[in-house]
Amino acid sequence: MSAQGDCEFLVKRARELVPGDLWAAKAWLITARSLYPADFNIQYEMYTIERNAERTASAGRLLYDMFVNFPDQPAVWREISVITSALRSDSQDKQTQFLRGLFETLPGRVQCEMLLKATEQCFNTLERAEMLLLLLRRFPETVVQHGVGLGETLLDAESIEDQECPVNCFRKLFVCDVLPLIINNPDVRLPASLLYKYLNKAAEFYINYVTRSTQTESQYQGSQDSSDIMSPSKRSSQKYVIDGLTEKSSQVTDPWEKLFKILSVVGMRCEWQMDKGRRSFGDILHRMKDLCRYISNFDSDAHIKYKNQVVYSTMLVFFKNAFQYVSNIQPSLFQGPNAPNQTPLVLLEDVTNIYGDTDIDRNKHIHKKRKLAEGREKTMQSSDDEDPSGKARSRHITVNKADLANSIEVLESFKLARESWELLCSLESLDKEFTRICLAWKTDSWLWLRIFLTDMIIYQQTCEKVLDLMCCISLPIQEGGRVQEEQPKVKSKFRKGSDLKLWPCTSRAIMPYCLHLLLACFKLRAFTDSRDDMALGHVVVLLQHEWPRGENLFLKAINKICQQGNFQYENFFNYVTNIDMLEEFAYLRTQEGGKIHLELLPNQAMLIKHHTVTRGITKGVKEDFRLAMERQVSRCGENLMVVLHRFCINEKILLLQTLA
Repeated sequence: MSAQGDCEFLVKRARELVPGDLWAAKAWLITARSLYPADFNIQYEMYTIERNAERTASAGRLLYDMFVNFPDQPAVWREISVITSALRSDSQDKQTQFLRGLFETLPGRVQCEMLLKATEQCFNTLERAEMLLLLLRRFPETVVQHGVGLGETLLDAESIEDQECPVNCFRKLFVCDVLPLIINNPDVRLPASLLYKYLNKAAEFYINYVTRSTQTESQYQGSQDSSDIMSPSKRSSQKYVIDGLTEKSSQVTDPWEKLFKILSVVGMRCEWQMDKGRRSFGDILHRMKDLCRYISNFDSDAHIKYKNQVVYSTMLVFFKNAFQYVSNIQPSLFQGPNAPNQTPLVLLEDVTNIYGDTDIDRNKHIHKKRKLAEGREKTMQSSDDEDPSGKARSRHITVNKADLANSIEVLESFKLARESWELLCSLESLDKEFTRICLAWKTDSWLWLRIFLTDMIIYQQTCEKVLDLMCCISLPIQEGGRVQEEQPKVKSKFRKGSDLKLWPCTSRAIMPYCLHLLLACFKLRAFTDSRDDMALGHVVVLLQHEWPRGENLFLKAINKICQQGNFQYENFFNYVTNIDMLEEFAYLRTQEGGKIHLELLPNQAMLIKHHTVTRGITKGVKEDFRLAMERQVSRCGENLMVVLHRFCINEKILLLQTLA
């Protein structure tokens, strides 16, 4: 029998003994190994027995011997492949844990060499990257040699694979796993240009990861606890799976924290003007404002360095706070399908004080109802939009606590984001670089960012058509969404205006707001030097809302009618049901009220022709007016909001014509 035949016989005999007498099988293999130490099959059978018995130490020693003595055997590499797969796996089953323990028994030098050779045998880019990443984590000294190369390989693969979204497997491994190993290793020398490139890639990934909208939630796998998706701040715990990665590998905890940590490390390596210790976003922004004051005094190289510091630091503060603001006022953008419905908020001009700027000459035409107003404290709104120095004041934003519990933090985020944007647009060099980054990131497709920019435009009052837009919409009671604006280039340009308020986007809140806004529009036309009875009539109808808050303004309308001597508004009896107003208009027709000629009945001019005229006053029309007034008094119990809603719907064309 040949030597090979002897070896095969011994191995076969040992296998037969394994089920019944394991120790006898091991004795046969020990004898065989002594006789034929260079035979691979004998050693592999010994390893198989120890591995199946889950004897970690002895299996590890045998694997080490095979790796050293038989490095070219396919069976050895199949075994190593199984072990390295266990090292990369998220599984915690018994077999996987055993294989990990087996690997730990190997000497460090062998582990390193084994991982390197295993990497060389990987032809799949992602698998090769994960294998090399194992090596870099276990043996930091290899980062100098392999770190940057691995990073560039991942970025190249992202480009070759034509990944449209920055939240992909290649970018995730680079940003979250490889990049920290590179930039935190002082022995890895990197030029500033490469550091800025890596910072840019990291920022794009983290921001897109955090702000991913519900459109991407189709990638969710497994069951989800609805409590994990109720708040945008909990999105890091959601089971979001990136294509090509496991569920565990797809998770990113504290993404903003990690991003600002990368910013800090890059800043130190690029020799920015850094402050020691942890600083708030407000502190960072204040520091960047100071740096901007003398940035033009630096030479070319220093100017580029500090320009990048201002752009990246301010930009990240901007995106972080803009997201924080939008995720609180529009939470549905970032919630999963099982999240409870939360009412979105919209930022609009606060027109609730629309009644408060009226001054009445009380020496003219005092009616008994008007005397009630004399005892009431008039609320006047001062023109404080500009301070004596000529600077535009900061507009105040209010919100009901019930609509937004953390309103102080949210409004602070809005303020920081707005000031960051203004700083980025304040110098041409900053604006140019920021615009370049935004174009590369395709931020114009970020719905959440367009929402923030729309609110900032409203705040800065650069959108002159906001009021017109609200006046021209149809006003049925319904749950509404936001009006989406294109992303413009906003410059700080203030005009005199009112304060702002975050309103819940519900019919209950929006209907009163629309009434206020319509009143604001018609008020401007009704009280000019020129006569506009239609606008004045619309004002009277709208003043019924929240009565008697608008009493002063109503009295101003009455005084204007008295000055004119006559008034025509044929929709009066369709929509005016307020008893105080009805009595006031009835008084105007009396001798004491000035015998004002009122044309409030539909087609009143035509009716005059069908009645006998006495002393210039139509008796029939007087009777029609009296009867109409009596019928109107009987309507005083009608639901006022229903009446005003009907006014907005039925008279939409007339309202638009009056505003034209």
